[in-house]
Amino acid sequence: MTASSATTSVPPHVDVLVVGAGLTGIGMGYHLTTLQPGRTFAIIESRDAIGGTWDLFRYPGIRSDADLYAFGFGFKPWNKDNAIADADEILEYLHETIDENDLGSKIHLGHRVVSADFSTTDAQWTVIVERTSDGEHFEITAGFLSSAAGYYDVDEGYTPHFDGRDDFLGEIVHPQHWPADLDYADKKVVVIGSGATAVTVVPVMAETAGHVTMLQRSPSYVMPAPRKDPLPILLRKVLRDSTAHKITRSVNINKQTLLYNASRKFPKQMRALVRKVNVKSLPEGYDVDTHFNPDYAPWDQRMCVITDGDMFKSISAGKASVVTDRIVRFTKTGILLESGDELEADVIVTATGLNMVPFGKIPLHVDGDKVNLPDHLFYKTLMVSGIPNFTFTVGYVNHAWTLKADLVAQWTCRLLAHMDRHGYSTATPTIDDQTMIRSPYIDMGTGYVNRAMHLFPQQGSKGPWVVQQNYKGDRQLLGKDPIEDPALSFSSATAKTLAGAR
Repeated sequence: MTASSATTSVPPHVDVLVVGAGLTGIGMGYHLTTLQPGRTFAIIESRDAIGGTWDLFRYPGIRSDADLYAFGFGFKPWNKDNAIADADEILEYLHETIDENDLGSKIHLGHRVVSADFSTTDAQWTVIVERTSDGEHFEITAGFLSSAAGYYDVDEGYTPHFDGRDDFLGEIVHPQHWPADLDYADKKVVVIGSGATAVTVVPVMAETAGHVTMLQRSPSYVMPAPRKDPLPILLRKVLRDSTAHKITRSVNINKQTLLYNASRKFPKQMRALVRKVNVKSLPEGYDVDTHFNPDYAPWDQRMCVITDGDMFKSISAGKASVVTDRIVRFTKTGILLESGDELEADVIVTATGLNMVPFGKIPLHVDGDKVNLPDHLFYKTLMVSGIPNFTFTVGYVNHAWTLKADLVAQWTCRLLAHMDRHGYSTATPTIDDQTMIRSPYIDMGTGYVNRAMHLFPQQGSKGPWVVQQNYKGDRQLLGKDPIEDPALSFSSATAKTLAGAR
């Protein structure tokens, strides 16, 4: 879908307004279509293309860092051979999902939410939308609002201040804003960073660059994973695609859960295992302890996946290298380090991370009063205390994003059905214990997380206010537990007094 093929006229009123047309928004659209077929909805997207992350990022090698049997939708089997898929494969999959479920007429590209205000009297949201093609503002009203905008700022990636940046005579690029015409063939490239983006871009650039150096302040855990998963390829030979997908999905989710739990329970043993794999994959005598042995325990931060060990192969072939040091300043010809060494560069890639923002930076109001998100608590990791008729999706830190997106969409549909059955027009999480200890929504040592947690609602210390990065637990909490809950208050359009669901 392109801007020219998108529906240009957004309905003035819908039952459900979904913000974001990436994986999450498309998944929400599918579930609304199948589980709430009589309900009107629209999906609006600020950019001129669907796909979110997978269309926005254009850096070399952009791919998933989780297998598509888990990262894909639960309702649409992933039947390609590549388990770790490139962005173009994921976009093709998303376009297929739209076409197969007739979602194209529901998606409105080039529409940015300026603000959203919920009226308790009218039991509906009034959303101010800007049409990006001409800057015109107009209103959409909706009974329910769902943020599928993810958690990072699509407008600007994170780049720390570097002294001497303006002195550098070469090109400086951030992966979030990759120029289509960047020529790095036979050139010296320095990639600043050690996260998922850095380990993805280094081996791909190394194929044609003169040399690529990954410059990191501190190392990350890096583990190779096969691009092709032999299990589903074998299963599809004897079973239907849907059955093969279901089995593979279950096996891979359980493997990831086992890896995460083992890392938390046995950090020394898991550190030793990762180190052993790294030593085996790198040239004999390589300084693994300097460059691939972090000072934190496994899964205190996300592990980085490299497909088929491609980065290790680039290092072994002499096409890429890793330097662990701190930057003093940029120079005319490269980067001066604290060690006194200078890295020569023609191109510098600042793979320094993302800016996290809540709910696509949409200013939320209730009855005209702006919501100060840090004063509020997350409810069951998909609603926010004191904000009626609003759900959001933020994926797991230790599992594939779409596992959470599917659960949130299904729960949202269950909530809407429950409200219909009981004649309710609003549902509002209400804090039942003001003495609860509060803590950040995500507790990880990752820089982009720590920089942003003060912008988000918090989590509580008990009950539905606790944020557990636990897919199995969420399958029960969101998929099976009843909607009725003392902390979720309901009201009807005719009776404005709050009443707990019975």
